[in-house]
Amino acid sequence: MFRFFPALIILLALAGCSQSPVKPEPRAEACPATAACPVCPVCPVVEPPKPPEKPLQSAEWSDLPGWGEDDPAPPFAAFVAGCRSLERQAHWKPVCNSARELKDKSAAALRAWFEAQFQPWALVNPDGSRNGLITGYYEPILKGSRQKSRGYAQPVFGPPDDMIVVDLAELYPELKHLRLRGRIEGRKLIPYYSRAEWTPQESKRSPEALLWIDDPIDLFFMQIQGSGQVQLTDGSRVRLNYADQNGHPYRSIGRWLIARGELKAEQASMQGIKAWAKANPARLTELLNANPSLVFFRELPVEGSGPQGALGLPLTPERSLAVDARHVPLGAPIWLATTRPNSEQPLNRLMLGQDTGGAIRGVVRADFYWGSGTDAGNQAGKMRQQGRMWVLLPRGYQPPGPANNAPK
Repeated sequence: MFRFFPALIILLALAGCSQSPVKPEPRAEACPATAACPVCPVCPVVEPPKPPEKPLQSAEWSDLPGWGEDDPAPPFAAFVAGCRSLERQAHWKPVCNSARELKDKSAAALRAWFEAQFQPWALVNPDGSRNGLITGYYEPILKGSRQKSRGYAQPVFGPPDDMIVVDLAELYPELKHLRLRGRIEGRKLIPYYSRAEWTPQESKRSPEALLWIDDPIDLFFMQIQGSGQVQLTDGSRVRLNYADQNGHPYRSIGRWLIARGELKAEQASMQGIKAWAKANPARLTELLNANPSLVFFRELPVEGSGPQGALGLPLTPERSLAVDARHVPLGAPIWLATTRPNSEQPLNRLMLGQDTGGAIRGVVRADFYWGSGTDAGNQAGKMRQQGRMWVLLPRGYQPPGPANNAPK
């Protein structure tokens, strides 16, 4: 009897179909009605880049750490001297006139004068940070001779006659501070000799040398400092000051040594580099040529408080700064808040932005001039501190916006 069950099941199934319409079979590719839709991936939110911060932002005198504790007399005297250059600009002339007429030179009176005449502006990096690198420089004293002789074989040159300097601002005013240096080859202006390329030139140009120095590494560091004094064999002393540069970018030989594992970062001071050079005389040329930049000098008498800075005025030891003139007006007073070399001891004082340098690039970036000689060199060589800066501008003067402060 069991063999009749399949037929019975089929009859019952047909009976059920007669009571409701027959649904078509779903297509294989269609999703089941109960299946959930797939979750779409969440696209990452891309925020538009923030515009760079204004390099100069209004500040208060109370923002300046230690403002009431510094002696304002040395920077005031340096500021008055700098007015010979500053007062050519209309917004500086009233301040310079007021400074010359000031009778009371006590510390309190000078502070009150600065507060009445100036508005502090905080220097701010494009990313909004306010700290930057503060290094040091100095005026070395080298040994030299008027003639090449045994022990004096390193020539010092003035700007070469075949170096062409093109001031682009004369053609394009928006390219202020930008110059091209090159030499003519055929009908082309090509880059001037790099340091490595210049070395073979020295022998045939030797009659043009200003002086001869006893130590190549000392001469190299004088080029980095931008000036130096030379004690001559006859007992006299002259000053060599920056006159021009070969147009090649400055490259740090300290970083070159670090990148090759020759020195650790904390060892790459001027003293550490000199010690490495003394221990590796066969590699000295390789080391020096890592910096293609080459400085040419002019001879000056030894007078004033220091070598001439970018304004053509003598620098003041421990009161002059080299700054980036694209962001900081040369000659302006600057409040510096940093620490002494290799320490946490505060170094807060009023400075003057009186110089520039090939390695000084950026808004919060400065080189602290320590003075002349060995002691100043020891301080300068160790200085690599973090610091903040405020530039003091005449009250009522509105500094240019970011577009006018853009690198040129």
